[in-house]
Amino acid sequence: MNWVLLAGAGVLGGLTGSIAGLASVATYPALLLVGLPPVTANVTNTVALVFNGIGSVLGSRPELAGQGPWLRRIAPAAAVGGAVGAALLLATPAEGFERIVPILLGLASVAILLPHEGGREARVAHHQRHTVTVVLEAAAIFVICIYGGYFGAAAGVLMLAMLLRTGGATLADANAGKNVILGVANVVAAVIFAIFAPVQWWAVVPLGLGCLVGSRLGPIVVRWRSNWVSTRTASPDRMGCRPWQLGCPRRSDSAPRRAAAPPPPDWPGPPDSATRCLRSRCRA
Repeated sequence: MNWVLLAGAGVLGGLTGSIAGLASVATYPALLLVGLPPVTANVTNTVALVFNGIGSVLGSRPELAGQGPWLRRIAPAAAVGGAVGAALLLATPAEGFERIVPILLGLASVAILLPHEGGREARVAHHQRHTVTVVLEAAAIFVICIYGGYFGAAAGVLMLAMLLRTGGATLADANAGKNVILGVANVVAAVIFAIFAPVQWWAVVPLGLGCLVGSRLGPIVVRWRSNWVSTRTASPDRMGCRPWQLGCPRRSDSAPRRAAAPPPPDWPGPPDSATRCLRSRCRA
């Protein structure tokens, strides 16, 4: 029964983690439900989430194209941040961690509510920006990765919001970068926990496999959502159905009807929504 619970929590955590960085919000409580103490549950959760990073990166390969140079520059900061977070957890007494967890979960809930915006032209891979901006971005990533190595709930939400604001990336591109950065921090923390902490490997297996499945699907959902938003934003119905942009002459309601100008020879034709628009507003 515990394996079924952990596998289901892993699928949910992997899906939400690869989409918005909420894996621990689903997986950590499941480990508590099966009877693990808070610190043991946290280190076990971190090791299992390595599979979440693997699946999300594999699913984000189309969006990662061109981001390699930037990711290689920022990976050391993420790795050091993950190591610092893991060291802080090992240095924190179990009683102190139990008192901190409700605060961290409360902060995670607030982070979930943070607004973010996307849809701008992606320039995550270029980063032709002022040096101060790059340094501040690296510092923010370092701090978020410390939190990710220590506890991690909603660390992805913070990372995603930061990348969307500083990198000018689209949602799908920023999400892919987030998956790699937090994956690096998580791997480093997991290695430290595997050596120095009481990881429960019987719980890692079902939770990790569930995370692998869910995280593989998450980037597909993000990609579909980004394409859907772009399509809706660019559709004639969404734009107020401007007929003169679709080859129809602009006219007022009182103007006599005229035949629409023919489209260019290489025009593939309007989508269904544009066709409905042309029929309803652009008739001769």
